[in-house]
Amino acid sequence: MLELRKITKTFGQTIAVNDVSLSFPPGQMVGIIGRSGAGKSTLLRLINRLATSERGEIVFDNTNIVTLAGRELRQWRARCAMIFQQFNLVNRLDVLTNVLIGRIGTSATLPVMFKYFSAQDRAAAALALDRLDLLPQALQRADTLSGGQQQRVAIARALIQNPSLILADEPIASLDPRNARFVMEALRKINREDKITVICNLHTLDAARAYCDRIVGMAQGKVVFDGPPAQLTSRVIQEIYGGDAESAVDENLTSTMGAIYAPAKPVVSPELADAL
Repeated sequence: MLELRKITKTFGQTIAVNDVSLSFPPGQMVGIIGRSGAGKSTLLRLINRLATSERGEIVFDNTNIVTLAGRELRQWRARCAMIFQQFNLVNRLDVLTNVLIGRIGTSATLPVMFKYFSAQDRAAAALALDRLDLLPQALQRADTLSGGQQQRVAIARALIQNPSLILADEPIASLDPRNARFVMEALRKINREDKITVICNLHTLDAARAYCDRIVGMAQGKVVFDGPPAQLTSRVIQEIYGGDAESAVDENLTSTMGAIYAPAKPVVSPELADAL
C-alpha cells in the first residue's frame, strides 16, 4: 500500500502540491488528470523522490520514503520505476543496452558503465522486449525507432527493475493516437498480468476513462476528484479542467480501443542470439 499523507511542495511562491492525501492499494491502475500546472508531474516526482516535499509523509510498506537517503533511496527508485514523456533513452546505444540500464539501481554502477551484464540480466531484458513486441529491434540504436517504440523500450527498462510501482508521467503526450494506444495497452497489460500498481499522468480524459480503474483529478495542486471513471460528471470535469475541458477530450485515442495490441511472433537474428 502506498500512502500520501498531507504532502505539500512549493516552488517559490507557487504551491505545486497542496496538502494532498491519497492511498493506492496494490494492483490498481490509476490515472491522474488535470490541466498543465495542476501538480500532476510534481506529485509523481515526489513519490519517486526526484523532488522532496516540505511537509507530509509518503509511506510504502511502513517505510517513510521522504526520509530515505543513499543506498536505500536508490533501492526505492528501483522499486518505484519512472517512465517519462520524452523516453530518457541513450540514443547512441542499442535497444537492449537501454533496457539493461534499468538494472543500475540494483547492480554495481561500474559494471553497468562498462556495459557488463550477466546472462540472467540479458535474458530478463530480452523477455521484457519480447513482451512489448520489440525483440527484433534489440540491436538497433534507440534513435532509429519511432516515438511509440522508444516509449515501449522505456517500459521494458522499467520492467527489469522488478518494480512494485510504475509511475508514468504523460507517457503518451508526444505520440500519435495509434502509438498512444499501443503504449496504454502495454501499461494496462502489465498492470493486469503482473499485478503492478501503475500511476499514470494523462492529459486526455478519454485515455484515463478507457484504461484506468480509478481517476484522480487535480486542480491548482489539490485533489478535487478521486473515484471510478463512471463518477466523472460534467460538473467535476469542469472543476478539473476549467476552460480547457473541451481540449482534454481526444476521441481518436479510444475510437478503436477494441483493436487490442497483439504482438507478432519475434524473429531473433543470429546477431541477437549471440548478444544474449
